[in-house]
Formats: sequence, structure tokens, C-alpha cells
Amino acid sequence: MVKWKLKEKVNIDSAGTIDLHPVALQLLFQRGIDTLEGINRFVFPDYERDILDPFLFSQMKKAVERVQQAKENGKPVAIFGDYDADGITSVIILEEVLNDLGINPIVYIPDKKSEGYGMNERAVEELARRKVKLIITVDCGITNINEVEKANQKGIDVIIIDHHHVPANLPGALAIINPRLSDSSYPFRELAGVGVAFKVAQALYQMLLPGKIEQTKWMLDLVAIGTVADCVPLVGENRTVVKYGLIVLSKTRRMGLRELFAVGRIAVDESNPPDTRKISFQIAPRINAAGRMDHANVAYHLLIEKDQVKARTRALEIEATNQKRQQVTDRVAEEVRILANTIFKDKKLIFAVGEHFPIGVAGLVAGKIAEEFNKPTAVLQKGEKESTGSFRSIPQINIIETIESLGRWLLKYGGHSQAAGITVTNKNLEKFYEGLNKLIEKELEGKEISPEVEIDAEITPADVDFELAETLEKFAPFGEGNPEPVFLMKNLTVDKLKTVGNGNQHLKVYLRSTDGPPKIFEAIGFNLNEQFGHLKENDVIDVLFNLQLDNWNGNKKIQLKLIDLRPAINK
Repeated sequence: MVKWKLKEKVNIDSAGTIDLHPVALQLLFQRGIDTLEGINRFVFPDYERDILDPFLFSQMKKAVERVQQAKENGKPVAIFGDYDADGITSVIILEEVLNDLGINPIVYIPDKKSEGYGMNERAVEELARRKVKLIITVDCGITNINEVEKANQKGIDVIIIDHHHVPANLPGALAIINPRLSDSSYPFRELAGVGVAFKVAQALYQMLLPGKIEQTKWMLDLVAIGTVADCVPLVGENRTVVKYGLIVLSKTRRMGLRELFAVGRIAVDESNPPDTRKISFQIAPRINAAGRMDHANVAYHLLIEKDQVKARTRALEIEATNQKRQQVTDRVAEEVRILANTIFKDKKLIFAVGEHFPIGVAGLVAGKIAEEFNKPTAVLQKGEKESTGSFRSIPQINIIETIESLGRWLLKYGGHSQAAGITVTNKNLEKFYEGLNKLIEKELEGKEISPEVEIDAEITPADVDFELAETLEKFAPFGEGNPEPVFLMKNLTVDKLKTVGNGNQHLKVYLRSTDGPPKIFEAIGFNLNEQFGHLKENDVIDVLFNLQLDNWNGNKKIQLKLIDLRPAINK
């Protein structure tokens, strides 16, 4: 059973005369947004005001000067990118600005299955053979000490554009643009890889092509996709680029994206502006599917394609690949689920290793299992000499820091607090597992880790009106770090109910207030019919929900999107 945890109510007396619905004001204060300036920045973001100067990065000027040198000397430049949605969008943004500068870069995206994450020495050798004198990494590179050294030995400069956790020892790159560097000087640390690439693009236009800097705004569709796909907190500058990026995405000029929407039946246009959920569950998975099942170049070529016929063909290929990815993910998840229920039933860590686990879906499966069992989860593919795979964690465990403390056993590692990847020799696999399991057991000892829903506020039927719903719309875009507010309302009577959707999996309920003036609320519970099929008319319940505005054919109404419900405790 999911635990309901109501956040403590905060005092909003200091708000003075701020003209905002009191419930919305309470939510903002809870999130630490408690000044007039902070509230205005949050509720009314402004691109020109809120986008930071890229030259606040301490090494940005050095990076731009090296690109300018490449433009002047005409020596080949390579972009080395990651194979996920964040990496692919980063590559394209940097490629576009370099093309505008007259530098036609070589794009190198590694094969996930044969090369793994980050730079590798084989790729450095290949780029050296192609006479490359500058490698710019995007969304990777911060842990590639040996590979950068090899590049330097071959007379190749390296600029690292990354956002991942910064290790104790850094590569000997010419410049490192990473907001997490202790000396980066950049005030916002939470940019996605594509966000950092965008800052470099801004700096290059600002210094070398000032007349074209306005066209960086047309890059925001890719910035929004990469930022949301990488699950970085949607606060600060991330919130601004995603909010405006969703607008650009609704009118994107990219033929590849338009065909991806058409083939995947994803309703995105100026009449149907997307939200972050559409990126998370429909757009990003299709882009990621290429790198997981085939090669990320398939998605890269789709997103840069300008010919409609070719774009349609590539979009169809991606759609088929994504369907295959879903099938493989479900199969492997079921196998790992069996291990979780048997071998790891009494363990704090699920550590699934299999020779037949496809590396392309390891992260997806780890995420599914971690969420289902509320335990840190690793899924690794065991090769002849090495094992490679992905971790997904729970809020109580910073997985990258835990992994880093055992780095002596690993060939490669990298990631974030909640998601990471490793490569380990098979002879060290057992030692690494035992060490990791011990650290996690110790960290979780005595801690409550049962799944819970955090409730932002308990409200009454009288609080629910169009003013509140319309104000909450201004809290979007929602995502990591800026979740959609969760409300609790008690003692509602089920007036009537029915099932809807294919297979009748959704629950539609009309709820009647029992206190105060009579009100009827329309509520929808997606995929909740199986769980709450026992519900019947005249039941009195407490409900958890998101409060949303539903627009249909110009008719606007308030809707409760159900999260959980239970019999009323205090009838």
C-alpha cells in the first residue's frame, strides 16, 4: 500500500499583497519561491531576462577561441556525442552552429553495444586517421582521462562539453565546459547535456556570428527534448528553455520531427502544443530507441533530414524499432522481475546479470524494476571478459557517488545521482557487487523506504475554482524538480462512475462534496480500473489528484486526475 505523506503547511503571512490564489501561493512558498521577484520569475518566465550569459563559464572564452582557430586554419573538427536523446540533440545543435561558421564537422556517435558510453581509444584512432585536430565531446567526456590523453598524444585538442558528475581526477582537455566543475563559475548547475551545448552555441554566435544569434531560439525544440529526456530538474534556466522550447516544438521547422509526429500519431502542432509528458513518453523514447536497438545514427539522420520523403522513410524505421524495443524491454523486465522476487527478495539491491540481456534496454528495465520494487537496481549484460550495464536508484541512494567509491573495481563509469552506467571486468564483478551491496545495506539501515506519495496540500471543495486551475497551468512545465502539485480532498461521495478507454482500463468518477455548498467534480483515473474496480456509488472516499483544466472543442472544465484513493477515514 502506498503511503500518503502530507507536506507541512508553511506560513505565507510574509507574502503581503501578492495577488495570487492562496493555495497557489502556499505551493510556491513550500518550494522555496517566497519573494515577489522569485514568484514573478517562476509564474511569468521571460526568455530575455532569465537566460544566463554563456561566458559565465570560466573556460568558455578559451573554447570559443579554439573553435575560431579551427575556422581560420581549416583543420578538421569532430563532434563526439552520446547515443541517447540528450546526446543526439546536443550533437545537432553544435553541428548547426559549426556549419554556420563554415566548419563542416565530422559527427561521431559511438555504437552502444560495441563501444559503450563515452569516448573510446578506437574512436580516437579513427578520428586521428581522418586528420582531425579538434574533438568536441557533447554529453560525455568528463571521465575519459585515458582517451583524452591519447588524443593529446596524437596532436588532437579536446574540448569537453558535459554535465555529468565530476570525478576527482579530470581529463587533460584544452577546455571543459561543465556547470558542475568547482571552478565553472556558472551559477546554474543542473543543465542537461543539450543545455550545456546550447550555451556553447550561444557563445559561438555571440562572439563569432552576432548577426545570427536570434536563430538560436529555433534550436529550443531540441533543447526541450534533450532536457526533458534526461530528467534534469525543471527549475531555473532549464524551466525557461523547456517552456519556450515547447512553443518552438509546436511549430518546429525540422522535417524529421514533423514526420516522426505523423508516423507515430503524436498530436503536436500549433493547435496542440506539447507538454513534457508528450516528450517523456512519446517523443524521447522513439529517439532513444535507435541507440538502444540499432545505432543512434538512425535518429540523428532523421532529425537532420530536410527531404520529406526520406524523412518519412526514416521515421517509419524508427517507429518499427521503437515497437521492437518495447517488446524486448517487456521480455527482459519479466526475467529480472523473477530474479527480484527470488534471489534478491531479501536484499536492498537488485543486481541482475545475464549474457542475453541486451545492453540497449538495460537502463529501461532497471528503471521499471527500481520503480516497481522501490530498490536500487542494476541490469548488466555479461560479455566474454567484461560486463556492461545500467543502474537506476531510489531517492535515498545517490548511486553515482556510491559507485564512484568503488571505482577501483571498474573500467568505466558515469552518470547522475539516480541513473548511472558501468563497465567492469568479469573477474571483478563479484567484488564490485559485494562492495556495492554492503554500502547500500549500510546506507538504508533503519530507513523507511516504502513507496509514498508526497501531498502538496489538503484542500476543500471550496478551494477548487477556475482561478486556481488557471494559476496552476502557469506552474508548467512539470517534471523532475518541479512536479505537478498533488492535492488531497477528503470525504467525497461517489455520485456515479463508469469505465472508459480501450479495454475499459480507465475509471471515470463523478464526486460530490459532502461539506459546504454542493459541488460535483469530474475525475479520471488512468489505468486505475483494475485497482479500484470495487468502487461503487455512494462510497465516501478520500482522493489524491492533480487539478487540471480540460479544454475540448473550446469548452473549458475543471478535472481531477486521480492518483490514489481510499475509504474516507473521518466520515
